[in-house]
Amino acid sequence: MRAVRIDSFGGPEVLVPVDVPEPVPGPGEVLVRIGAAGVNRADALLRAGRYHRAGRPPLIPGAEAAGVVVEVGEGVTGVAPGQRVMALDGGKSSGFYAESATVPAANVVALPDGVGLTQAAALPIAWLSAWYCLRHLARVTKDDTVVVKAAASGVGTAAVQIAAEAGATIIALAGSAEKAAWAGEFGADVTLDTSAHPDEAEVEEVLRLTDGRGADVVLDTVGGAAFGRSLREVGYGGRVVALANVALEPSTVDTRDFYPKNASILGFQLTNLQIHGYDPRPDLRELAERVAAGVYRVPIETVVPLEEARAAHERLERRDNRGKIVLSVGSGT
Repeated sequence: MRAVRIDSFGGPEVLVPVDVPEPVPGPGEVLVRIGAAGVNRADALLRAGRYHRAGRPPLIPGAEAAGVVVEVGEGVTGVAPGQRVMALDGGKSSGFYAESATVPAANVVALPDGVGLTQAAALPIAWLSAWYCLRHLARVTKDDTVVVKAAASGVGTAAVQIAAEAGATIIALAGSAEKAAWAGEFGADVTLDTSAHPDEAEVEEVLRLTDGRGADVVLDTVGGAAFGRSLREVGYGGRVVALANVALEPSTVDTRDFYPKNASILGFQLTNLQIHGYDPRPDLRELAERVAAGVYRVPIETVVPLEEARAAHERLERRDNRGKIVLSVGSGT
C-alpha cells in the first residue's frame, strides 16, 4: 500500500512516499481504509523529532483520519466492515499518512450521514481539543468572555464556534488583519490583529475590550511568550487553558500575574488524557452530530494528495493556512 514515511528526523523533505505492507488488525483493533487524513502541528513536531512521544524512525505520521472499516480484530464490537468512520491516533508506527491503518476500536467512531470524510478527518485532533478545553475544562457559559488565540487555526476556528454556541462573548486573536477578519466569520464578537498589537499592546487591548476586568477564559494555543500574556489578560477567578506550545520556546511566568486574581491554569494534552482513561468517543459523536446538523462549519483550507505531504507541511510551517490542511488518500472524500 502507499504511505508517507519518516526514515530520519528533519524538515519536510524527510516525508518520503513509500510502498509498505498493509497492516493486519490485532485483537481489539480495526483496519480502516483511509480516505482523508488531517495534518497537524503535532505531525510536524513528530517529523522533526521534537514531539514528546516521537518514538524512533521509521515512522508513519498522522494522528487523525476518516475512512471505511475493512476488517475488525478479535473482540471488536460496535463497529463493522463497510462503516464510514473517523479515527484518532494511529499509534507510534502505524499512522494515518497511508492508504490503510490499524486503530484501537476505542478510537473509532461511526459517522452520521451528512459528514464527509474530508470534514471528519479534521475533527479528532483540533476540534476534539477545542471541545474538551472549552466544555470540560473551562466550562464556558453564556456569561463568559472568551479570548481565543490563533483564532484562524484549526483549533481556533473550532473554539470560536464552540464558544459561540455556548453563548459566550468571544475575542478572537489572529496574526494578520486578513486572518482576524476570517476568524470573525465564525462567530467572534470582536477580532484583534495581533501584528498591529504586539506583545504588551495585545494585553492592553484585551483589557480595554473587557473594560479592565480581563477575560473569563483565555484559550492559549500558542505557548511561549504568549502564555505570559494570557495570564495578564485573564480576569479575577478566570481560567487560562494551555493546550500547545507551537512557539517552541519557554514560557516565563510571573506568579503575580495570576495568584492575586485567584485565576486557574488548566493544562490539556490529548494523548496523555487518553493514557489516563479518557474515552473520546462520546465527545466525537457529539461533534459529528453537530457538524451533520449544520451547527458547526469545518473549514478545510487545502486538500493535498498523500504523496504531496511535504508541501502540506511546508504550508503549515509557513503559517499560510486558515483552517485545516487535509491529505486526500482515497476516493469518496
